[in-house]
Amino acid sequence: MTVTPDATAASPAGNAAAPSLRSGSLGTTDIAFFVVSAAAPLTVMAGVAPLAILMGGIGAPVGYLVAGLTLAVFAIGFTTMSRHVRSAGAFYAYITRGLGRPAGIGAALLALIGYNAMEIGVYGLLGSATRDTAHALLGADIPWLPVSLVGLLLIGYAGFRSIDFGAKLLGVLLVAETGVLVLLAGGVLIKGGAHGLSLASFAPDNVMVPGMVAVLAFAFAAFTGFESTVIYRREARDPARTVPRATYLAIGFLGLFYAFIVWTVIQAFGDAQVIAAAGANPTDLFFSAITTYVGPWAADLMRVLIVTSVLASLLAFHNAINRYGLALAEEGVLPKVLARVHPRHRSPYVAGIAQTVLGAIVVLAFAAAGADPYMQLLLWVNTPGMLALMLLQLLAALAVPFYFRRVTHSEGTVRTVVAPVVAAALLTGAIALVVSHLDQFTGASTAVNTFLAAVAPAVLVIGLTLAWWLRRARPGVYANFAAEPPAEPGD
Repeated sequence: MTVTPDATAASPAGNAAAPSLRSGSLGTTDIAFFVVSAAAPLTVMAGVAPLAILMGGIGAPVGYLVAGLTLAVFAIGFTTMSRHVRSAGAFYAYITRGLGRPAGIGAALLALIGYNAMEIGVYGLLGSATRDTAHALLGADIPWLPVSLVGLLLIGYAGFRSIDFGAKLLGVLLVAETGVLVLLAGGVLIKGGAHGLSLASFAPDNVMVPGMVAVLAFAFAAFTGFESTVIYRREARDPARTVPRATYLAIGFLGLFYAFIVWTVIQAFGDAQVIAAAGANPTDLFFSAITTYVGPWAADLMRVLIVTSVLASLLAFHNAINRYGLALAEEGVLPKVLARVHPRHRSPYVAGIAQTVLGAIVVLAFAAAGADPYMQLLLWVNTPGMLALMLLQLLAALAVPFYFRRVTHSEGTVRTVVAPVVAAALLTGAIALVVSHLDQFTGASTAVNTFLAAVAPAVLVIGLTLAWWLRRARPGVYANFAAEPPAEPGD
C-alpha cells in the first residue's frame, strides 16, 4: 500500500485503523534543526570548549575540524545506504541488512538505551544550569529537582505535539543560541581580539601536541546525535534526498561553527593568555569574553540561552527516542501499545509518555540518592549513552560494505567500501580516545569509569541474547525484523 500523509495503518491491536506519522512534514532544514539542536552548540561551547583549550592549547579548534571530517567520511557510506534502506529503524535497520539480525537486534537495544541515556542525563544539566542562571541573574537559590521535573513535563508536551510544531520550536531556539555565539564572535572580530587576530591555532606546532588527544575526545562527543537524521525518514519530504542533505548540513555546520567559535574565543584573550584564563575559571571563559567584547547584557542573555539550549537538546533527543520506540513496537520487540500514533498530532504519543515516565523515575532516583545533578546525573548517565551511540556508528560503518556486497546496485566503490572502511577505522580510534580519557569526562573514580565504559558493550551482548530468544520463542517477529516498508510515494 502506498502511504499518503492522510493514510492510516493497521492499529497495534490489529482491529480498527490507526493514524500514522505525518509524512512529508520535514524538509532538509527542519531535520538539520533537530540534529544540531541535539548537539546543544551553546552548551557545548560555553561548558566544554574551555576545557578543550585548557588541555590542548590554542590548537583546540583543529580538533573540532578533525572530528567533523571523520564524521563526514562516515556519512558518505551512511547516506548512501539511506537511499536503499527505508525501514524506520534507522541504525538498527542498516546494521541488520549488513551484519545480520542478531547484530541488528543488539543494535536496536543499544540505540534505545543510548538515546534514553543521552536525554535523561541532560535533565540534570537543565536543573543545574537553571539554578546557576537564577543565582547569577537574580541572586536566588532554587533547587534543581523541581526544575528538572517541570522540564520533563514541558518536553513531554512538546513531543506530544506534531513534528512540525517541534521543528518550528527548535528552529527558534537554535537560531537564538547560535545567534549569541555569532554576536560574541562578531564583537571579537570587529575589535581585533586582545592583541590582533592570529592564525597560530592552525600551525602544526600548536596542533601536534599531547593534549590534542583529549581535545579530539571532547570534539567527537560534541557531535553526539548527528546521525539521527535517518530517524525522521518517514516524516521527510523526498527522504532519499532530504536525509543525506540534512546529515551533511548538520556535520558541516557543527564542525565549522565549533572550530570558528573556539578560535574567536582564543583571540578574545590572546594566544599567550587564553590558557591561563581558561585555567583560572573555565566555566566563566565565554561569559567573560562576551562581557568584554559585547557587554554585560550579552553575558546575561547567554546565561538564559544556555537554559533554552538544553531544552532544545532535550526535545530533539525526546523526538528521536519516541520514533525508535515506535519502530520497535511496530516490529513486535516492544509492547504494541507503544506503536500508537495520536490521531490529531500524528505523534508517537504513547512512546513519548513512556519515555517521560522513565525519565522521571531516573531523575527522582538520583535525587533520592542525594546525587549532584551535573557531576552524577548528567555525566554518569550521559557517558554510557555517548559511548553507545559511538558504538552504533561503528557498527553502521561496518555494515555498509557487507550490505552492498549482497545487493545489485550502481553505487561507486568509494561510497560503498572505501569510505565506510576508513570511517570504521577512524571511529574505532575515536572510541578508544574517549574511553582512555573517560576520567576527564566524568571526574569519577576508576571503578565508576570502568562500569560506565562497560555499559554499552554489555547492552549489546544483552541484545544479542534477546535476538537468540526471539528466534526461538517468537520466530515470526525475528524473521520480519527490520523488514522493508511498503513503497513510498515516488518510489
